[in-house]
Amino acid sequence: MVTGAGRGLGLEIARALADRGLSVNVTDVDADAAESAAAAVGGPAWGSELDVRDAEACRRTASEAAARAGPLAVWVNNAGVLVTGHVWEHDENLRRTLFEVNALGTINGSLAALELMRPADRGHLINVISLAGLGAPPGEALYAATKHAAMAFTLGTLADLRRSGSRGLRVSAVCPDGIWTPMLHDKLDDPAAAPSFSGVLLRPETVAAKVAGLLDRPRVVLTIPRWRGGFVRVFDALPGIATRVLPLWMRDARRRQRAWKQRIELGGGP
Repeated sequence: MVTGAGRGLGLEIARALADRGLSVNVTDVDADAAESAAAAVGGPAWGSELDVRDAEACRRTASEAAARAGPLAVWVNNAGVLVTGHVWEHDENLRRTLFEVNALGTINGSLAALELMRPADRGHLINVISLAGLGAPPGEALYAATKHAAMAFTLGTLADLRRSGSRGLRVSAVCPDGIWTPMLHDKLDDPAAAPSFSGVLLRPETVAAKVAGLLDRPRVVLTIPRWRGGFVRVFDALPGIATRVLPLWMRDARRRQRAWKQRIELGGGP
C-alpha cells in the first residue's frame, strides 16, 4: 500500500516496490490519478481512491487490499501537503488541512496497517516524513510542525510495538531533503520555500530506491542524504546559534533556489 501515489514520489515508490515483485495498491485522494498511476506501474498494481484523513477509509482499503493480494507486507504513508509563508499567514482551514493530512493521515494509515500486521507480527510500516521533521526550517514552520508530529508518532509506535512484545514488525521514518516533484514545481519563485532548495535537490526515483532498500536493510530513521540529517540535527540542537546565523543561511538558500530555477528553465534538473 502506498498513499499519495498518484504522482511524484509516491508513484516512484510504487514502481520501486512493484519492481521487487510486490503487488502494489496505488492510492490517492484523486481516484483518476490513482488509476493512471497504477496503469503506469503495470503488472498486478491497481489503483484506489483514498483520503487519508478518513480513518475508516484507511481500514477498509487495507482490508480490501489484503483480500485481493494476500497478507499486507508493506505500507508506505507518503501522502502530504506543503504550504509556505509566515505562520500568521495561514488561515484556520489551511492549518487544519495540513495537520489532518500530514499528521493525522500518517496516524490513520499506520493504525490501519498495524491492524493487519500485528496478528502475524510481520510487515514493514514506512512513513515518509521530511528533513523538516528533524528541524524547523523558516518559511515552512507549519509544515515542519506536522512533520514533527508524524516523526514522534512513528518513533513512539515502534517503541509501543517493542514493549508489547512485537519483534517481527519494522517501522521506519524516511527524511529526505527537497525532492523535485509537483510539490515544489510552483515554489521556484517563493522565497519562503528556499529551505527546500538549500541542500541537495533529489530526484523522486532516487528517494524511492532508498525507500525500497529499507526492506533489505531496515533503519528506524533514514535521512537522504545522510550528511544533511546530521547538519539539520546540529542546527536544531543549537537554536541560539541557528537564529543568529539564520539571515546568512537564508540568503544562501535563496541563491541556491535561484540557481536551481535557472538550471531547470534551461532544461536541466536534479
